Amino acid sequence: MALALKTRIWLTVAGVLLLVTIIMLSFINRIQMPRVMTSTEMQVNGLYIFDVPRDPGSFELVDHRGTRFDQAALTGHWTLLFFGFTHCPDICPTTMSLLARLVAELETTEAADTRVVMVTVDPARDTPEVLAAYVPYFDAAFTGVTGKFIDVLGFARSFNAPFRKVTASDGTYQLDHSANVALINPRGHYHGFFKAPLDLAKAKVTYRSARHLWEK
Repeated sequence: MALALKTRIWLTVAGVLLLVTIIMLSFINRIQMPRVMTSTEMQVNGLYIFDVPRDPGSFELVDHRGTRFDQAALTGHWTLLFFGFTHCPDICPTTMSLLARLVAELETTEAADTRVVMVTVDPARDTPEVLAAYVPYFDAAFTGVTGKFIDVLGFARSFNAPFRKVTASDGTYQLDHSANVALINPRGHYHGFFKAPLDLAKAKVTYRSARHLWEK
């Protein structure tokens, strides 16, 4: 009888300890999980999500690897899309560096299905070969995209990314262009955009929130 009583007491204590452990682990896990922002909160922090994602339509460009870049290149994963050019003195390298840091800080599934693409707004100078020497410098997995001017222009318009050539007196030129970063969902649709300038900490939490709200 004494042994049976001790066994029951031991089992009761063990059960209580197990329950307490489960509760504590659950509490710690909830604390560590990042809070998911609402659409309004994301907007305040620089990420604007469309009520209805926009289909960019058909397009045909080429990436820095010489591979065709079309609708299929934007499906099956999330894409961070930036319009820039290799002769850009400041905005482009700064943004590309921040995107590299952002991707490096993503975890598990987020890292595995996130792509970064830079589409040049200067296709006359930015050939696939030029982009191949520039874009992978920031991250070997990044993709540079170019094409015929009219095709690049049409593609940029699909993402509300205007640009124009500014010619100096000596005949050289730069490009004025949007510095926003477009967010494309796994269906290949224009999901929203990160308003420039990009803030690394805010971009990380808003990106995670946008994914969560879309996937649930």
